Formats: sequence, C-alpha cells, structure tokens
Amino acid sequence: MIDLFLVVGLAAAQGSVVAPPASAQTCQPAISSPVPEDPAAQASQAPASAAGGTRATFLTAPEPSYTVGIDDVLTVRFWRDEAMSGDAVVRSDGKISLPLINEVDAVGLTPLELCGRITEAAAQFIQSPTVSVIVKQINSRKVYVTGMVARGGAFPISGPMTVMQLIALAGGLQDYADAKNVLIVRTEAGTTTSFKVNYEDLSKGKNLGQNIQLKPGDTMVVR
Repeated sequence: MIDLFLVVGLAAAQGSVVAPPASAQTCQPAISSPVPEDPAAQASQAPASAAGGTRATFLTAPEPSYTVGIDDVLTVRFWRDEAMSGDAVVRSDGKISLPLINEVDAVGLTPLELCGRITEAAAQFIQSPTVSVIVKQINSRKVYVTGMVARGGAFPISGPMTVMQLIALAGGLQDYADAKNVLIVRTEAGTTTSFKVNYEDLSKGKNLGQNIQLKPGDTMVVR
C-alpha cells in the first residue's frame, strides 16, 4: 500500500476559532508549487493564514486531482478529542462511519471538502470543532495488468505513472510476449478506447511518445 498524508484542519465559523497546537503550521488550502519530500521543509515554507476561517496543514499530498474513493483509508482526527478520532475505511456505498456523527458521504470529495463536511456535522454536537483528515492509504486508484507479464494484477496509482513504469512494476514481459503490441485499454464516460504500444521500441529509446501517462482504471494487456 502507499501511505500518503494530507492533513487539512478546519475550524468552525461560529464563535471564537480554536487554534491548533502551537507546533502546527497553517497555510491556505491550496498548493501552488510541488510539495517537498521533506515534511519539515514544507512546514517551514507554509505561509501563515489570516486569523479565523479555514486552517490547513499540508505534510505531503496526493496529486491535486485526487478525490476520495471506495476502499481508501482515512484518518479523521478531532483536536483534543481522542474518542472521536480514528481510522475510517470508505465503504462500497461511498460513506465512512464516525463516532457520534455516524455516516458521512465521502466518495468524490477532496480531503478538504470532506474535512469541511465532517466539521459541519460535528458542529451539531461539539462547540467549535477542529478536524483533520489524513489520507492514509489510497486503494481506490488502480491500474491493471493482464497477460504475459511476470506479475499481473492490480497496482495502486497515486500519481503520474507511465507504460514503462507499470511494466517495471509488473516485473517485465515474459520471454514469448508480443512486445511490439502491448495494448492499453481505457474507459472514460462510458466509452472504451485502446492504445497500441511497441514496448520493443520503447526499451531501445525509440518512439518515446508511446510511453503515455496512465490513468486510474487503465488496463494493460500483454499477449
């Protein structure tokens, strides 16, 4: 599994804002530059937000287009309320279960949007809640490999991944695979398309434009 952490904290708009711990850095809920690999470096670069409103602390983030999906594992934390905090797996109906709040729709939301929804629901029971949503494991975004490879199956994809990278993850092509006719099958908006890739050329550094970036749900077929 791939462990990724995106921490977003929101304070309720009613009454005085409860500040996060002094050690936490706050920033606007948007990332305009790539996230450094070193969390400490990211914290030191985070600008201070205006008083009140949305507060967010980013340690490291999935790609900007990431939205919560089925089977993803999230950690929801309520500052100074361990009883309300814990891990939540996104169920097949798109919801997560939380103490006191019960069920919350999660699928299709960004972590920041989900944090806002949880904060709003918690405000009915807790005065000025401060909530963090951590993306712990991304299990919903996968690409698939079938056919003449060393290891077929589903592979998590949390960021950019190319054809050559996926073949490497799958352990390479088998000896008698048709390396000149690797097929990428993609379904979007109910329409299925396919792309032929000559892996033999790619492995020799030729026609590198074939080394396309894959999307979640893509299937690679090696015959």
